Amino acid sequence: MENFKSHFKFNKQERSGIFFLLLIIVLLQIAYWAVSYLPFNKTSESLMLNSKEQYLIDSLKVQESNESEPKIFPFNPNYITDYKGYTLGMSTEEIDALHSFRKQGKFVNSAKEFQEVTHVSDSLLEKISPHFKFPDWVVKKAPAKETKATAYNDKTEVSTQIIDINSATSDQLKEISGIGDKLSARIVKFRDRLGGFLVNEQLYDVYGLEPNVVQRALKRFQVLNPPALVKINVNQATATELSQLVYINYQLARKIILYREAQDGIDSIDELKNIEGFPSDKIDRIALYLSL
Repeated sequence: MENFKSHFKFNKQERSGIFFLLLIIVLLQIAYWAVSYLPFNKTSESLMLNSKEQYLIDSLKVQESNESEPKIFPFNPNYITDYKGYTLGMSTEEIDALHSFRKQGKFVNSAKEFQEVTHVSDSLLEKISPHFKFPDWVVKKAPAKETKATAYNDKTEVSTQIIDINSATSDQLKEISGIGDKLSARIVKFRDRLGGFLVNEQLYDVYGLEPNVVQRALKRFQVLNPPALVKINVNQATATELSQLVYINYQLARKIILYREAQDGIDSIDELKNIEGFPSDKIDRIALYLSL
């Protein structure tokens, strides 16, 4: 027992060494605890987390910015409203120039003609013209070939005087090569249903009348005296009133009413193209008879 106790007897120098050794061990433990549990690592993790969150926020901002940019859908430039022109970047003078041109009963049929009328800059035209959508008869229209024009000279050049198409007789219409008894009668009947042609382009809507024949006819016949017209308010009209238009049957008129009710009103005539079965290629002519 005495020998065992002797192992635990230390002199003053040995006790000092043991004390300092324990002190070092305690300090190391405190240092380890500080590194492991103090806010240093938490701050680092927090910074990493904040970086990820910031990246996500930045990504959402970019997405929101892209979505906030107005998307341009295909449209007929002849029916640009003040608001539509503003969103496209047109000036007030450019919009007014277009409206003044349209009040004359004229239509722009190409991007070049649009620029000639409105005087928009080349940069703006380059931006918006790819979205122009003209009626099919404008796109498909091709200049008459010289050979055909020569072949029909005897019949088409009976007179160089322009005749008002709204007063032309069937016999006068038959003077145009390609128009016989049936087509001349059909033109007169269609004119009566319209109450008179408002614009020359409506001649393309006569069933069975080929575009090249229309082009020849328009060299002789033009709308000189358009009929007086009371436009139908598309936001107030009944289905029966809308179906009185040549271009709109009763079934389509009902769809317009349902669309109007669902949208709480129609803000633009171009909206009608969103309706299933609507003759979008004739929107320019239909718009002549409607108001908001």
